[in-house]
Amino acid sequence: MSETSTGSATATPDAGRPDAAPVPDVRDLPGGLPAALEAVLVVADEPVPAVELAAALEVPTEEVTAALVALAAEYRGASGARPRGFELREVGGGWRVYSAPAHADVVSRFVQGGQTARLTQAALETLAVIAYRQPVSRGQVSAVRGVNVDGVVRTLVARGLVAEVGQDPHSGAGLFGTTGYFLERMGFTSLDELPPLAPHLPGMDDLEGVDGLADLRGGRPPRRSADADRDTSSGTAATTDDTDEGHG
Repeated sequence: MSETSTGSATATPDAGRPDAAPVPDVRDLPGGLPAALEAVLVVADEPVPAVELAAALEVPTEEVTAALVALAAEYRGASGARPRGFELREVGGGWRVYSAPAHADVVSRFVQGGQTARLTQAALETLAVIAYRQPVSRGQVSAVRGVNVDGVVRTLVARGLVAEVGQDPHSGAGLFGTTGYFLERMGFTSLDELPPLAPHLPGMDDLEGVDGLADLRGGRPPRRSADADRDTSSGTAATTDDTDEGHG
């Protein structure tokens, strides 16, 4: 009798809780698991790992991954299906829906004649050095490029492409590396997919001890160039560059 009472006392609070309502099986919803995945992915603003999707939908990760692969193939027009204007890609460790490259010109016209944010040549060069030699300090990047990169590094940080990932244990200088957003924009799942250009850059051993502009050329600041005038954030010219860089 006491066992019956105990069992009843245990079950009653759970049954009365508002959050105890059974969660519907996504397979029983209209469209099943594929439709549930689409519903989640269309509201995602960054790639979502399969394991995270599996947890949200309460479905085994292997089943979710298989469904994602099938959806990606369907969107591409596999097995006679109609090709879509969007595609599902695995990028940056997760899955996200993107517009199809075949319709890039249409999308470009839609976003007001292609007035999307672009990086200057100086910013692209700086980003390349950081990508291949990370973690790296601004002084070390300056040593490679031969110009002051403080302003352009700030721009890359503001764009979310690079971030400070630590400090040099000897000099205390901030060390920078690329972000998950960088991988997403490049269409990579990891840095291992970078083209093999690193051998064309100086080795980090050659830059050891370089953590500021005073270390360059025997304590003298690096030469200035047109790129440097655009990169630096001091003065009116720098303010104009950081502001206008995305409109070039």
